[in-house]
Amino acid sequence: MSRVKTGVVRRRRHKKVLKLARGFYSARHKHFRKAKEQLERSLVYAFRDRKQKKREFRKLWIIRINAACRLNGMNYSVFMNGLKRAGIELDRKILADMAMNDAAAFTALTAQAKAAL
Repeated sequence: MSRVKTGVVRRRRHKKVLKLARGFYSARHKHFRKAKEQLERSLVYAFRDRKQKKREFRKLWIIRINAACRLNGMNYSVFMNGLKRAGIELDRKILADMAMNDAAAFTALTAQAKAAL
């Protein structure tokens, strides 16, 4: 059986990993083995945090909606129940944006939610 040398293939693989490891600290962007270990870990974090980002934003929107609701004399759960009964289908992202940037419209929504209860 003939001998297979991996010079070109190995160099390409190493260069690919080291390119992805740019910006890592110390040996983690210089040495292939450390870079590969850190890159695997980083990709795990990236996958996990793509899911967590959605949770974090939803949490933030709920906090903002709740704060605006309390300024109008009700709490979040009562407000959301009132919107549902009134047939108003706005998602939390839009409601949070209204609470921050358009207080008058949010107050009108709060009034409609109270009326539906």
